[in-house]
Amino acid sequence: MSTKPKRTFSPRELNAWRGLLATQSALITRLDEELEREHGLPLTSYEVLLHLTEEPGHSLRMGELAERLFLSRSGLTRLIDRLAKAGLVEREVCEADRRGYYATLTAEGERRFSEARPTHLRGVREHFLSKLDDDDLDALGRAWERVGLVDEG
Repeated sequence: MSTKPKRTFSPRELNAWRGLLATQSALITRLDEELEREHGLPLTSYEVLLHLTEEPGHSLRMGELAERLFLSRSGLTRLIDRLAKAGLVEREVCEADRRGYYATLTAEGERRFSEARPTHLRGVREHFLSKLDDDDLDALGRAWERVGLVDEG
């Protein structure tokens, strides 16, 4: 016996959903503006450098990087092209599969990331984390685990 899906959100559901969307949008906008203003580095570029910094050899296959950043492959290609033009990453052919490419962090990319990181961390703390107490942070952590969409890919 199946039940019909609800046609509308309850006020509680609507508040939670709209709150997530509005908070995410405002937070991303502020973090992007700060990185751009202080370092000439958009948030999407910072995120590429972050992921590459965390990898052994500071390198990732383009497809894997696109998945981690929730970008299409063509969107990532355009972003990597801009970062390569700025000297922050290099695109390298995958020797095992000549059709595939790696994005690899350059020394300049590592330097720019290191300069921008304190700005980003400060922004996340100021605009988001400082608004929450320990119980809020624990509750959000549990909620994101229950939703679990990030791990599903």
